[in-house]
Amino acid sequence: MDKLTPQQRHKNMAAIHSKDTKPEMIVRRGLWARGFRYRLNHKRLPGHPDLVLRKYRTCIFVNGCFWHGHHVTLPQLSDVRSKMEDVVNSECCKIPKTNREFWVAKIRRNKERDKEEQRKLAEMGWHCITVWECELKPSKREETLESIAFTLNHIWLQDHRAKVITNPESEEEDMRMPMAAEE
Repeated sequence: MDKLTPQQRHKNMAAIHSKDTKPEMIVRRGLWARGFRYRLNHKRLPGHPDLVLRKYRTCIFVNGCFWHGHHVTLPQLSDVRSKMEDVVNSECCKIPKTNREFWVAKIRRNKERDKEEQRKLAEMGWHCITVWECELKPSKREETLESIAFTLNHIWLQDHRAKVITNPESEEEDMRMPMAAEE
């Protein structure tokens, strides 16, 4: 049972914003301190990613575990009404027991929208990184930020690797030439 009145709950939920959240600020400060520069909430990209690093062709989404259903198993869409008790909560995301059908539908829509936006970004040639709120707890924070930095550097190296063009004629010449250390 909810301990708050509907008006109090409405006020609490209305106070939650989608920009400049605490987890997002942690990621922003961590990347800035490591020398990464970014733009915020790029309007022209699908999903308006939280951080856009154009140099790395990478978008970073900082997701709240509750709003995006981190590690939550939802029932199949056809079985929604009959099996609401089949929702499996995770450590970091617990679906409320009051108005459960609404929350399951909302989280399902959010998860589907996230997948679709990331698919569109991938088709446009962008890399996507999703950072979860639970990964930014003080015990895991530095490891997560280092992992993001490592991934961004790896992406940059892959994108800027020198391309080796082989000439088939020169390979045939190399095969006929004697080797320096022949037996």
